[in-house]
Order: sequence, then structure tokens, then C-alpha cells
Amino acid sequence: MVRLFIFLLVILGLGWGFSWLADRPGIISITWQDQLIETSVMVAATMVVALVAIVMLLWWIIGVVWTSPHSVRRYFRARKRDRGYQALSTGLIAAGAGNAIMARKMSLRTRGLLSADQEPLIHLLEAQAALIEGRHDDARRKFEQMADDPETRELGLRGLYMEARRLGADEAARQYAERAVENAPYLPWAAQATLETRCKTGQWDDAIRLLDQQRAAGVMEKAQADRWKAVLLTAKAGERLDGDPKGARDDAKAALKLSKDLVPAAIIAAKSYLREDNVRKAASVLETMWKLRPHPDVARTYVTARSGDSTLDRLKRAEKLETLRPNNVESLLAVAAAALSAHNLKKAREKAEAAARMESREAAYLILADIEEVESGDQGRIRHWMAQALRAPRDPAWVADGIVSEKWLPVSPVTGRIDAFEWKAPFGQLEGPIEEGSVIADQAIANLPPVAVTQPSPAPAAAKPAKPVEAKVVATAATIEARPSAKPVTQTPSPAAAKPVSASSAGKDPDKSKPATEKKADFAVAAKPPASSNVPSTDKNVTEIEEEAVPFFGRPPDDPGVKERKDAEPPTRLRLY
Repeated sequence: MVRLFIFLLVILGLGWGFSWLADRPGIISITWQDQLIETSVMVAATMVVALVAIVMLLWWIIGVVWTSPHSVRRYFRARKRDRGYQALSTGLIAAGAGNAIMARKMSLRTRGLLSADQEPLIHLLEAQAALIEGRHDDARRKFEQMADDPETRELGLRGLYMEARRLGADEAARQYAERAVENAPYLPWAAQATLETRCKTGQWDDAIRLLDQQRAAGVMEKAQADRWKAVLLTAKAGERLDGDPKGARDDAKAALKLSKDLVPAAIIAAKSYLREDNVRKAASVLETMWKLRPHPDVARTYVTARSGDSTLDRLKRAEKLETLRPNNVESLLAVAAAALSAHNLKKAREKAEAAARMESREAAYLILADIEEVESGDQGRIRHWMAQALRAPRDPAWVADGIVSEKWLPVSPVTGRIDAFEWKAPFGQLEGPIEEGSVIADQAIANLPPVAVTQPSPAPAAAKPAKPVEAKVVATAATIEARPSAKPVTQTPSPAAAKPVSASSAGKDPDKSKPATEKKADFAVAAKPPASSNVPSTDKNVTEIEEEAVPFFGRPPDDPGVKERKDAEPPTRLRLY
């Protein structure tokens, strides 16, 4: 564009000059060797311009002829270089696609067209081709050559690092990563690997220093750098909690400034305050965290902050948490657990059922099972709540890379990732049908079996087990036969006052004429019919008998059976019609 503008300016200048000369005509006379040459100004100017153009053209031709060998050589060299770069590009694409044959072919062609000193990417292509073909030793040698070259050092170190990770040589991988970080601290993969290694070995100060370098270099985003630094400070505070509570408190508070919702940092800060007997500040830290993120560990630490508190005091502290975050599952579960410890079973049941309605979870049903065990001891109701806990979704836990940890960890023990643990429900565990929590809780409460009535045991301790009676007693047709040596018949009073049987009720089952509650309470019935019945009396002596009901799941059977007394001699045979 600039050249075109200059050319236009030259043309305009020449045009303006010729027009100026045309407006001012004149004659130019030249005397040279006794010869007079006269011409007009316009012709003289035209001849000068033509002479200059001819000189420039002759100069260009002479230059082209003079530099033609070099130009020809440069042309063929450029053509060869272009072909080499084309082969290199094709080979890298083939290596990335996994085409080993094409990658090897292009590697050999590139070697013939380009020099390795001229283009270091030839080493990369050969190393990638060797990796695809399974020649890892050759690839490792290529990466070592690249690591020795300052221009390709970072690329070679990364290749060696990946090979060491593939072989499981963690120490060698760590050395390659640290070497790369020393030369180029802005490399994300090297800094990440070095951070993970230092975190695994507990070198928290070195890890924090390297993280600050990465943040200053602009390699890592500010939010992620702050979060990771908070995690590292929390891990450092956790190790210093026993030996240096004050230092642990400072680190935990610094972590909370960088990440306000980091639960482990708040718990460590509160524990450090408690070790300094500063309950007020510990409660303030936990309450602030509870407002941001309700967590069971926060509730547990807050409720048991003072070791000398009674169960009622702990219940009040749990209720204070509920006032801070009302209508929250964790608040309800915390109050339910504290109320159960204080033996306030009514409140514990109300809060646990409310938590189950809000979110069907395992913890709510387990608390209800504990309440049933303390309140009634009914195994049927306890098993009911345990079955609901088995069907309900699992409680949240610290999960990272498919493993569940009882406590929070700064790095994953599987992959070494920083801040890998998340508080969520673990996957891959047995759960019931996916329904709304209120529906499941309402059904569970509605299907709760009634409390089983504990039945009194029979009076005689040495009595033999009763034999079942195969026929029902009919008052109007019953006859009793006894041996002559039998004792007189006596009547044993029943636990419940039995009403006399009228003649109109003869032939009916006396158990069916009673309500269910009276059937459960009436376990013994006299064998002799009432005096008002039409059964003929007998003077023969018979052995006293009494009927005993065998409870079955809290309900007596239809046939209570009979039981003979041990003092009857000789045994009496009873015939029922």
C-alpha cells in the first residue's frame, strides 16, 4: 500500500513538471567540441527521464544476472523446506490420530528434507511415532535428547514425566516435575504435580509458596488459587492443632478469609479457641459457618463445646442452631439427637419425623429406631424403622474419586488431587425407590405397627406345657368323665371377670362374642361351665384343669388350649363334645 502511494506521487510529480514546462517554452543550446546542439526544454526533459529509466532497467538486469545462482539455490532450498514442513505436519497429525505407519513414514521423509538442528519438532515426531509403535525405550531416549536442548527442554521433561507416571515411578516423576518447575514455574502440569507431591509428603509451607508463585505468574485463576490456598492452610492447621493451638487458629482463620464456606477450617478454628477456653469466640465461628453451610460436624462441635454441660444444656444449644437455620434437615436432626440424649422422647420423635418428611434420609430413621428402643423396646417397631433406613437414600459423606472417608482430607489418596473431597451422598450404594421424602415419611409413619402388649406369664412355675384342644367348648353338650379316684372338681378364677353364659348363647364360641381387647386380656378360662347353664352336674371327682393361651406376635390364638396341674393324681382324661 505504501509503495502504491509512492508510485502515485511520482507519477503526479512527473505530470505536474511536464505541464509546468509546457506552459513555459524555451530553447536549450549546448556547444560541445565546436558543435552547437539546440533543442526545446520539453524534449530535453523527456530525454533525461528516458535516460534515467534506461539506466534503472539496465541495473536491474545486471543485478538479476549477478545474483541468479544464489536465487536459484534459495528457491530450491525453500521448496525443500516447504515439503519438509508439510511432511512434518502430516506426521504429527498421523501421530495424534494413532496412525503409526503414516507417522513413521512422514518421520523418515521429514528427516530427509529437514535437519533436526534446524527443526526440533522432528524429535517430537519420532518420539510420538515410537510411543505409538510401543518402542518406549526409543521414545525415552528422544525425550532425554529434547530435555538437554534448551529450546525443547520443557517438552522433553513433560514426555519423561508422562513415561515415569506410566511406569509407576513416582519418585522419578516427582524429580522431572520439580526440574521443570525450577526452569519454568509457570507450567501448569509441573506446578500441579509438584503441589500434589508436596501435599502428599506434608510439605505445606513449600506447597503454599509454589502456589503463590503460580498465582503471581498468572497461570492460575484467582478464585481457584484462593480456594487451594485455603485448603492447604486448613491442612497445615489440622497438623498444628495438638502442638500449637494458637498457630492452628491463625492458619484456620486465614483459610476462612479466603474461603468462607470451608467447614473443616471453621471446626479447627473453633477447637483451637476451645483449647484456649474461649467458648464465646468458638461459638461465634461455628454459628457463622452454620448460617452459611449447615453441617453435622459443625452441629456436633457446637453442641459438645463445653464438656461439663448437661444433656439439657446441649439440647438448648441444639435448639439455638435450629433458630439460626429453621426448616433445615441438619437442624432438625441435631435437635432430635440432643433431645434423645436428654430423654425428651416426645421432642426427639417430632423433630426426627419432621426431618424425615422434609428429606428422606438414613439418619432420620435411625434416630427414630433409637427412640423406639428407649421408649417401648418393641422389636417390631424398631425393625420397621431400620427397614426404612435401609431403603432411604444414604447420608452425605466426604467423597472423592469413588471412596468415602470418615473425615475431610486435603488431597485425594487415589489421584492426589487437591480439594477433591466433596460433602455429598455416596454413589453406588443400595437405596430404595426414588420418591419425595414427605411421601416416604408419611407412608412409614402410617405403616408403623402398634406397640405389642407384654402378656403376663402363667402363675404356676412348675406347670407343664399346655396341650392344644382340637374342639371348642360347648356349654350345653359338654360332659366330663373322670376316674373314681380323682379329686373333686375345683374352679380356678380367671384373671378377667367372666360373665355367666346364658342358655340362649349355648353353641356359640365364647371367644367370638368378646371384643379384641378382652380376648387379649383373657388368657385363662375355667373348664367347668357356669352354674346358670343347663349342663348336668356330676358327683365324680375330676382333676382341676385350666386353659392357658400361648401368645403369638402379641395376639392370643383362637384355641387357648388346656393345661393340667401337676398335683393331679392320677391323671384325668377330659372329653369335649
